[in-house]
Amino acid sequence: MRVMGLDYGDRRIGVALSDAFGWTAQGLEVLERRKDSGELDRIAELVKEHEVSEIVVGLPKNMNGTIGPRGEICMEFASTLREALCLPVHLWDERLSTVSAERTLLEADVSRKKRKQVVDKMAASLILQNYLDSKR
Repeated sequence: MRVMGLDYGDRRIGVALSDAFGWTAQGLEVLERRKDSGELDRIAELVKEHEVSEIVVGLPKNMNGTIGPRGEICMEFASTLREALCLPVHLWDERLSTVSAERTLLEADVSRKKRKQVVDKMAASLILQNYLDSKR
């Protein structure tokens, strides 16, 4: 069984998936957020297709460790996922994951247009990898 990592943003949701052993995280895709909540259907498809047993959602905390409005939105999303998919959904501190992903892409000299397409997927990979590493 695999673990799915999600970087939940205002416009996009980065999706990452672990290998079958739960050792490594790989970026899977980026979902565009829609008003009709079509992203929940796509996440449910991916869960079924890849036999996902649990989900990790990035929790954006403030630098002092408190949870702000964006964190509360992610907590609500995690609760919705838990109810809709009947799977364990964990929240994981994602402070600076997008910044780290952006920096890595800049160092790799990826163009601005391509960075925009993959930064959320890469942030989801970092969130999931940190979660997987903590479980070992």
